[in-house]
Amino acid sequence: MSISRFEKYKREIGFFLAPTLATVVYLLPMDLSQDAHIVFSIMVFCVIFWLTEAIPLSMTALLGVSLAVVFGVVSVKEAFLSLGHHIILLFIGSFLIAQAMTKHGLDRRFALNLLSKDIFLKSPISLIAGFSLISFLLSMWVSNTATTAMLLPLILGIVQMFKNKKIPDTGKFAVFSLLAVAYSASIGGATTLIGTPTNLIGAGFLKDEGFDIDFLRWFLLAFPITFLTYLVLLLYIKFHIRNFSFDRERIKRIIKEEKKSLPKISLGERNTLFVFLTAAFLWTLPGIAKMVGNQQAYQFLKTHFPEAVVAILAGIALFILPARKGEGTLTASDLTKLDWNTVLLFGGGLALGKLITKTGLANYIGQKVASVITPEMGALFIFTLVVVMIFLTEISSNTATVITFAPILIGVLKQLNMDILYPTFGIIIAASFAFMLPIATPPNAIIYGSRHIPLSKMVKVGFFMNIIGSVIITIFILIYMK
Repeated sequence: MSISRFEKYKREIGFFLAPTLATVVYLLPMDLSQDAHIVFSIMVFCVIFWLTEAIPLSMTALLGVSLAVVFGVVSVKEAFLSLGHHIILLFIGSFLIAQAMTKHGLDRRFALNLLSKDIFLKSPISLIAGFSLISFLLSMWVSNTATTAMLLPLILGIVQMFKNKKIPDTGKFAVFSLLAVAYSASIGGATTLIGTPTNLIGAGFLKDEGFDIDFLRWFLLAFPITFLTYLVLLLYIKFHIRNFSFDRERIKRIIKEEKKSLPKISLGERNTLFVFLTAAFLWTLPGIAKMVGNQQAYQFLKTHFPEAVVAILAGIALFILPARKGEGTLTASDLTKLDWNTVLLFGGGLALGKLITKTGLANYIGQKVASVITPEMGALFIFTLVVVMIFLTEISSNTATVITFAPILIGVLKQLNMDILYPTFGIIIAASFAFMLPIATPPNAIIYGSRHIPLSKMVKVGFFMNIIGSVIITIFILIYMK
């Protein structure tokens, strides 16, 4: 069955299953308040719609909040307060910086300059390491989708050259180089607070619980997890392509020619680089102040230069700084290219999450789960949570999954008297670690669409990475908790 037919059937199932299961949940006798029972029913409806992608994810989130207003759970004023959440500004600002990078070709210049280094042109695995390292680093700042789409034609050009020279095992090289780029984009995106929407959404829920994770602290917690996972991926690929032939000089020539084709660095690129470096510096500065023990500087920076304000000022600066006569680095037309679906999904989803907590539904589910779990089962419980999150996001939006389950997990952890911060952080990272299926992530879909990767191979390598990712995340979360 083709992916398009599968998506069509999935959507039709969603239209039938969502209202049916929501009604069943509402009719079931439960020891819940009326409001919590309604929210439970709405949550089930939204989860089915998200899993089947019956309508755009953001519209499902807004529909869920609207239904809560219709059924009298919350007032319209309170329901949509989350659309003005400060993390919405962080979303928009970081999207604008990424848009400027892509528009002016700064990401491609970075990629080709790094890839042309001799260290990445010595062997097949060093070349794949070059591509994947670019993917890993860029996806911390630019969308995983854009990163993968940018690198795809470069890889396919080299693969075509191998085919023309009739080099054995070219198909194997194509498979592993493409998988490396897609997987590295997903792994790298989990590393920074702005790398993927799930990080910002999870951080929003944690902040509501009193855990304000700044940009630097997120990076310091996530980087050991993501970098170790990235290294394991490279070792796995090295083992599988160890006998591949390699024409170093020809590949070097191809990449150098691509680099020569780059135009002279433009004013737009310079503006984008300046704005990006300034924003990154201001994002990390409060964390540095805290690390050196200057609490006064930390409080000043968090008050006057919070991440969201820095992001939105950086975005606005890109409209002010001229790239050419009479035109800014970004223009009004660039606003239409932002991922507004994710922005609205976050606003609506955060509102749903707050309703799950406010009505007592999260505590109710937490009590039910806590009744079958003992403190001695903590490590197994966390590992199970991570595995479930990873495999669930194989078939559903990672953003929607985090929106639904983060507040419930927080309720469970409260009932168990367990640490809230690190297990919640763990499942947020896990939401980016779905590697098995083309529908799991946009990077997976892009490389699968190249027709160089058999589905069986993606499933096999992806399953290995899912398990490895689960183990690595669990180990680090347990270390952090101790």
